[in-house]
Amino acid sequence: MLIKTLLNKCHKFKSFVYQSVELVIHQGAEVLDIMVVPRKNGLAICSGCQKPTPGYDQLNIRRFEFIPIWGYRTFLLYQMRRVNCPTCGVKVEEVPWAQGKNELTKAYMQFLAFWARKMSWKEVAETFNTSWEKVFHSVEYIVDWGLKHRCLDKIKAIGIDEIAYQLGHKYLTVVYQIDRGYTRLLWIGEERTEKTIRSFFEFFTESRSKQLEFVCSDMWKPYVKVIGELAANKGHP
Repeated sequence: MLIKTLLNKCHKFKSFVYQSVELVIHQGAEVLDIMVVPRKNGLAICSGCQKPTPGYDQLNIRRFEFIPIWGYRTFLLYQMRRVNCPTCGVKVEEVPWAQGKNELTKAYMQFLAFWARKMSWKEVAETFNTSWEKVFHSVEYIVDWGLKHRCLDKIKAIGIDEIAYQLGHKYLTVVYQIDRGYTRLLWIGEERTEKTIRSFFEFFTESRSKQLEFVCSDMWKPYVKVIGELAANKGHP
């Protein structure tokens, strides 16, 4: 089965076509270069307003690193279009496989971040012939995406605790969702002061705080004071 066929099965983009696959020398090593081209009469997407817009001109070919195939570093090559958007002016198009000026594809960042949950970042970099920095940026991208898309509604129970992370009484305040059958980390703040826990409730919003039915915390006075003030409708520290 051709690589192009596989890509169209698992990594297909509606407005783009995989044109060719070549084994070439790049940075002193053999890599797979996969050329991507837009479909005929396909409009580019303005990176400012995300609306379809006719192309204005083309820039030099860009190289986007993709998931390794059979041990070969793999790249998507694409000649970016500029658009003359009636709303945003001249912009470089937005492509579905990458974000902004990032040289890593979204799929590759998801791949590295997945393995970074199972191995150290150094081991991930060595295993997949990449750099620690690329692993770091991949994890950063996935965490940022998750924070932007997570839902904080309908949380009924939270737990508040502190953890020591350095000698000399250095603490972090951590807040978890602890609803039955659903536990996750919600927030981390520096120190364990009244200001810290107020910052959590400011982030969590007043309307969500009023929906809380249970708040589990130790008897640290700054925590108890703020919980009683901001989550006293139903919560019980």
